[in-house]
Amino acid sequence: MSGTELCLGDLGERGIQEKVLRPRYGSTEGFGDDSAFLAKVDRPSELVATTDSCPTPVVDLLREPDLYHAGWLLATINLSDLAAAGAEPLGLVVNYTLPKTTTVVAFERLLDGVDDCCRAHGTKVAGGDLRDGSPQLTATAIGRCAPGSRLRRSGAKAGDHLMLVGSPGYLWAAALLETGRATLPKPARDEIWDRARRPMAQLKAGRTLAEAGHVRTAMDVSDGLFATVRTLCEANGLGAVVTGEFALDEPVAAVAAQCGVRAFDLAETWGDWGLVVVAEDAGQVRKTLAEEDIPVQEIGSFTADTAITKGTAPWQGIAQERFSTSSWHGGELSTLVTEVLGV
Repeated sequence: MSGTELCLGDLGERGIQEKVLRPRYGSTEGFGDDSAFLAKVDRPSELVATTDSCPTPVVDLLREPDLYHAGWLLATINLSDLAAAGAEPLGLVVNYTLPKTTTVVAFERLLDGVDDCCRAHGTKVAGGDLRDGSPQLTATAIGRCAPGSRLRRSGAKAGDHLMLVGSPGYLWAAALLETGRATLPKPARDEIWDRARRPMAQLKAGRTLAEAGHVRTAMDVSDGLFATVRTLCEANGLGAVVTGEFALDEPVAAVAAQCGVRAFDLAETWGDWGLVVVAEDAGQVRKTLAEEDIPVQEIGSFTADTAITKGTAPWQGIAQERFSTSSWHGGELSTLVTEVLGV
């Protein structure tokens, strides 16, 4: 069911359930029950859970706002935390607070974004709640780990290697393109835009490395690379030396070159949902992920002291930290690009 003028307030809760949600989720086991059914556990597992809310997607400032982007990002944010645990997702439980004036079309776009992201990551929406009010999108993701394989933020030691899994820089490369600071041929521009609006959680990498025992410690890059490394250092009472070197994917590297932005400066931004893993044997991690065609690069190592440096100088990088002046709550794009990249 869809209509450009029909709003959620026109349907009411029962109408929304019967005309929008049941056609979409009615075949999901437990639909309509008070609790969601996730999975039959047929082997020993450790269950993990995470919950997070969705901020305004940056891509909604770059082009026409679309709740699809928010739905995709809501799922990615939560699934990325499962990746940092080395977990397999069992399902997502969602909670949407939306104004009564939200159109059915816009609501269906939100659902499409969440469902498409879940499908791309091999999981599904298992249940949730819907209410009227000021917009707030929240989800809880449930996952399972093989016994003893769960990754944590602690467990690192001096000399361990810091490795970044994934291909960063796409979101802010898109921002540089959309604000006219760089230009690329349409195929490359479209590739960057698609990656920016549909970031993927590194579930396969986290689970593969955890079950193989190649890493003990991991954290997803939700607030920027600096914030991630700093948090890992604090959790382990260690310092770190970061190389400040990074090789970007070709289209992102082209944008950085045009704008005079160093590759590492683009790699350390937030919004691409990479995964930092800590390994005693970096070669083993590279080999394992290469077999799965998953990109990974070494960015530095832990040290016994508590200083965090990039090369020989103290590192004070970008941190999208909540309850701070750098916390992302939306804003004017040109100002944001300048604050994040100094361009």
